[in-house]
Amino acid sequence: MFNLKNEFYLKIILIISFTALIFAYFVEYILGHQPCNLCIIERIPYGISIILIAIIFIIKKNQKFLTLLLILTFTFSFTISIYHYGIEQGFFEESTACNARNFEETITKEDLLKELSKKTISCKDVTFKILGLSLTSINIVISLLFIITFIKIFIKYEKNK
Repeated sequence: MFNLKNEFYLKIILIISFTALIFAYFVEYILGHQPCNLCIIERIPYGISIILIAIIFIIKKNQKFLTLLLILTFTFSFTISIYHYGIEQGFFEESTACNARNFEETITKEDLLKELSKKTISCKDVTFKILGLSLTSINIVISLLFIITFIKIFIKYEKNK
C-alpha cells in the first residue's frame, strides 16, 4: 500500500531534483560558469532520482527496492560531494577525474591542440556561490537530507509489510 506521507515526500524530492538540475544548467549556460567534471558527476543522482521516483508513481510496484536504490544513489552523491568539497578546501589532491577528457574517438593533431588550448576547469576552483556556499557544499546537505528521508520511507515500507 502506498503511504500518502511517503508520496508527499517523494513529490517534494522530485521537485527539488528537477529544480537542482534546471538551476545547474542555468548557472552553466545562462550565467556562464563552467562546471568541473565532478560538478557534472554530481548532477547524475538527481537525474536518476527523477527516473526512479517517476517509476514509483507510474508502476506502483517494487517501491521498497526502488527506495533502496534511491538511498544508494544519494549515498554516492553524498560521497562524491564530500570528496569534491575536500578538494575545494585543499584536504585532497585533485584526481584524474577532475581533468579527464573524452579522448575515445580518433583525433587529429589540430583537434588535440585545440583541446589543449581550452581552459580546463579545476575541481578546486569555486566559480559560483550562494550565500557564501559552493554548490558542492549545498549538495552535501541536500544529499544527506534525501538519504535520511529515503531511509524513513524505506522503514515505513518495512513496517507496512
